[in-house]
Amino acid sequence: MCQVGEGCGGPPRRAPPPPPPRPGPEQKCVKCKEGSPVLVIRAGDAFCRDCFKAYYVHKFRAVLGKNRLIFPGEKVLLAWSGGASSSSMVWQVLEGLSRESAKRLRFVPGVVYVDEGAACGQSPKDRAEALAERTAILRAVGFPWHPVALEEVFGLPPSVLRGFAQELAGREEAYGAAVGAFLQQQRVQAAAAAGGPAQGEAPSPARPPSPAQTEALVRLFASVKTLTAKEELLQVLRTHLILHVARAHGYSKVLTGESCTRLAVRLLANLALGRGAFLAWDTGFSDERHGVVVARPMREHTLKEIAFYNRLFAVPSVFTPAVDTRAPESASIQRLVEAFLLRLQAQFPSTVSTVYRTSEKLAKASRDGRVADSPGARCLFCLCALHLDGADSAVTFAAETETPAAPHCSPGAGRAQGCCGGAGPCSREALRAQVAEQLCYGCRVNLKDLPSVDPLPPYILAEAQLRSQRAWVRREIEEFLIEDSEEEVQAVQS
Repeated sequence: MCQVGEGCGGPPRRAPPPPPPRPGPEQKCVKCKEGSPVLVIRAGDAFCRDCFKAYYVHKFRAVLGKNRLIFPGEKVLLAWSGGASSSSMVWQVLEGLSRESAKRLRFVPGVVYVDEGAACGQSPKDRAEALAERTAILRAVGFPWHPVALEEVFGLPPSVLRGFAQELAGREEAYGAAVGAFLQQQRVQAAAAAGGPAQGEAPSPARPPSPAQTEALVRLFASVKTLTAKEELLQVLRTHLILHVARAHGYSKVLTGESCTRLAVRLLANLALGRGAFLAWDTGFSDERHGVVVARPMREHTLKEIAFYNRLFAVPSVFTPAVDTRAPESASIQRLVEAFLLRLQAQFPSTVSTVYRTSEKLAKASRDGRVADSPGARCLFCLCALHLDGADSAVTFAAETETPAAPHCSPGAGRAQGCCGGAGPCSREALRAQVAEQLCYGCRVNLKDLPSVDPLPPYILAEAQLRSQRAWVRREIEEFLIEDSEEEVQAVQS
């Protein structure tokens, strides 16, 4: 048997490459060739402080300018968690709106912060301290902010799940018209206010969630069996809440702070979770499936670059325990993929960029080449287009979970027809089947780790029931029309 260190006839194991050398006193910046470097991004890429800032800011501006997604004068909501990446995004917008900026940003920003402390097991005292710390940072920024608690998902309306993909055709012409209208508006405001500062929207007061909502959220996450499903459910609820805040306050775009490293991890994790058909939406620059367009302007920056920038230019950030804090690497698919990718990145520095560049080549098209535009053809959780067929139905889902397929109680059924009337196990099984048939494959797999759908927020259950009732009525009408046409044919033949 081969022992460690013995030759077995195979090729010798290649040692990992040495770490990049630290900048010495004789080395110069690769950009200006004059300044002393203070950091090394990649092997041979040593930057001085000023050149690194110009390089970092240019990448952020280039992503926004290249896509031309945000129109001048448009209200844009910045999703801020307090972490390093989202904090850097907020500071980039703040600097881009300053008068000292060479090319000022032209949109109207606002900030939303979602308190996820109840889902992560934080005490009320810790949540209050974290909120106070974030409020101090947001006051220093000066943007309108909207602090919301994750428990507010239990008060959302079902209309949150009825977003349509926005039509982006003719974007160049619309962008040019918006620029002209914005410049004209700026001239009028300057003449009227004589250069006075513009007054923005007042910050929304932080409303504490009710104890019943907090208890319902804790019960929901306690009922989920695996950490993988918990992370997916947390992301879904957070997205729904941010979309509701954006619509309620008139924001047409939402900017999130996912970095290049985070998107590379998400791409591989979503492949393992059965979401390969929706990678273009989950990792691309823009996501138009929610009605409110979600954009990712930090997708060109790695976590290493973000950490250097925040340290060099004193960008404040706040650490908050997440649902996977202190969890081992094998606790969830997301954690396992992240550990694998970062460990590979440490040995081969081009790993993250290679995976990330793959996501840029993905096209946003459904299986038949079209994107479904019907509310009933979209997933209840992620709002992606559904592709239901005989092999991917609620009956198959029930068989995979080793539970009998639940009967679908018709809206007019009662106890006389043998139905539970909405008060027994028949109703619960039917509701679970109604939810399952309105989910995509990836979300349906995660639903297996939720023993009962009762703890889900009411807006999800109400929308599932409404869609099921509409489908039942549609089938009844189609059957009636078919029977009516058959009777007419028989009458003509006789």
